Amino acid sequence: MYKSRRIGIFIFIIVLLAGILAAGAYIKITYTVQTVYVEGNVHYTEDEIKAMVMDGMLGNNSLYLSLKYKNRDVEGIPFVDVLNVDILSADTIKIIVYEKSLTGYVKYLDTYVYFDRDGYVVESSSIRTMGVPQVTGLEFDHVVVGEPLPVEDKDIFNSILNVTKLLNKYGLMSDKIYFNKSGEITTTFENIKVALGQDTAVLEDKLMLLPEFLQQLDGKSGTLQMQTYDEDSGKYTFKPD
Repeated sequence: MYKSRRIGIFIFIIVLLAGILAAGAYIKITYTVQTVYVEGNVHYTEDEIKAMVMDGMLGNNSLYLSLKYKNRDVEGIPFVDVLNVDILSADTIKIIVYEKSLTGYVKYLDTYVYFDRDGYVVESSSIRTMGVPQVTGLEFDHVVVGEPLPVEDKDIFNSILNVTKLLNKYGLMSDKIYFNKSGEITTTFENIKVALGQDTAVLEDKLMLLPEFLQQLDGKSGTLQMQTYDEDSGKYTFKPD
């Protein structure tokens, strides 16, 4: 009786282990990733994102990755806030990247210092992120990641955010935004500088017209003076270099 019971338990364990191994083999074969889509990435390439996410022994298993990266906050990856992996089919996944919000960057000690809408330093890097404008005219003597840029005028970040939002709204990608001590704003688009003045109340009216002006000035170099509107001629003035 006792011997039969031991044999029964042994057989049960063997069957259980066989079932576990079979299930493991099925999951490994069925959920091996063959196709990967990446969206939301700006700072990193698709290949870089894949390498970050699909590492380790089970890095090519879609089921494991979907559980590991379920709206997961990440640490140690600059510029990335959250990663999420969705299973589109057993062998196909989509990696969704939620990057940290970047309003602009400043140059400091040969590094690019990126900050958010409130002026907090998000990251300091030797890598330039395309699509994020350089902001000049700010005065500070140190930077600390996670703390605001130590500028005297804290309201400047509202002005920066306002300018960048309007630039995005009208499909404008500025290389540089300059604020002088009087609050006058100048934006740069390759070889064209655009002097916008300091009247923020009419800033959107000016930027609304800018895409057409820049198209007309393509290939030229100089300054488009949009501080004031010439009512007599109905035009803004362009001064070539």
